[in-house]
Amino acid sequence: MFDVGPFLLDTVLFVVFPYVSLVLFLIVSIRRYRSESFTYSSLSSQFLENKHHFWGLVPFHYGIIVVLLGHVVAFLVPREILWWNSHPARLYILEGSAFMAALLSMVGLVSIIIRRITDRKVRMVTSVADWVIFGNFIVQILSGLSVAIFHSWGSSWFASLAVPYLWSLVTLTPDITYVTAMPWMVKLHIVSAYTMIAFAPFTRLVHILVVPNPYLWRKPQVVRWYGIRRKPKGSVAEPGAFADAAN
Repeated sequence: MFDVGPFLLDTVLFVVFPYVSLVLFLIVSIRRYRSESFTYSSLSSQFLENKHHFWGLVPFHYGIIVVLLGHVVAFLVPREILWWNSHPARLYILEGSAFMAALLSMVGLVSIIIRRITDRKVRMVTSVADWVIFGNFIVQILSGLSVAIFHSWGSSWFASLAVPYLWSLVTLTPDITYVTAMPWMVKLHIVSAYTMIAFAPFTRLVHILVVPNPYLWRKPQVVRWYGIRRKPKGSVAEPGAFADAAN
C-alpha cells in the first residue's frame, strides 16, 4: 500500500520549499537593497584583526567558489560531465579536485569560527544571523563531504539525477521521483542548500549579489596613521596623514 507520509514530506521539502526559498530570497534581497543599501556588503571585520581573517576567509572563499562553480557547470552541461567521467582517470581527477576544494572551504570555515569565538572584538560584532549561517555552512559542507566519501561518484549521479530534478523546478514541472530514492545524506545536502538560499538575504551573505570578493586577488594593503602634529595654542595644526601602501 502507498505510504503517504514520506511522499508528503518529500513534496514539501523538494517542491514547496525550493519555490518558497527562492521567492523569499528575491523579495527580501530587493527590499533590503532599496531600503538598506548600506548593509548590502559582507560587513567585513578585517580591520579588527587581519592575519587570522586572511587565513580563514581566503581558503573558505576559494574552496566554496570552486565547489559552487562545479555544481553550476554540471547543471548546465550534464552530458559533458558524464562524458568526462566515462574515463576513470578523469573521474578521479574531478572527484578528487571537488573533494579537496570542499575540504579547503571547511578548513577556512573552521578558522573563521575559531576567530569569531576567541577574539573578543570580533565576537562583539558577530550577530545571531552570523552563527545561523555558519551552522548552515557546516551542515552543507559536511554533508557534501560525507556524500563524497560514502556515496561515491557524486558528480555522475548529480548530472544524471539531480540535474533533471533541478531543471524540472526551473520549468515549473517539478518531478521528485529523481530525489525520493536518494540517501538521506544527499537529501540533507539539498535541503540545506535551499535553507541557505532562503536565509541569505537576512545575513551578510547577501554581498555575493553586488560584487565578487576583490580581496581574493588584490595586493595586501597596510594603513598607517601618523597622528596630528601639535603646535602652540592659536596656530593651525597640521593634519595627520593616512598612508595606504600596497605591498
